[in-house]
Amino acid sequence: MTRAHRPAIRTGFRLQWEAVQNTFVLLYPEGMVKLNTSAAEILRRCDGARTIDEIVADLEATFQRSGLQDDVVRFLDLAATQGWIHTPPP
Repeated sequence: MTRAHRPAIRTGFRLQWEAVQNTFVLLYPEGMVKLNTSAAEILRRCDGARTIDEIVADLEATFQRSGLQDDVVRFLDLAATQGWIHTPPP
């Protein structure tokens, strides 16, 4: 995965707010993944339109932090390995 990829949540998965659990979850036919705040914020930006660089820039601006690139890429690699997102070639 390169910084030019535009990750998107894979078909069959749905990111949604669960009020009862007070957190975002990723739903899929076989179950549910309860997400921590950081994971949810990253996945909320995986719309297939934004590059990884754009996702990182948005997160850094939103949370007024810098140096998030490595953590975001590490999480996206995990999400891709788990099959939660897909990253079509740029």
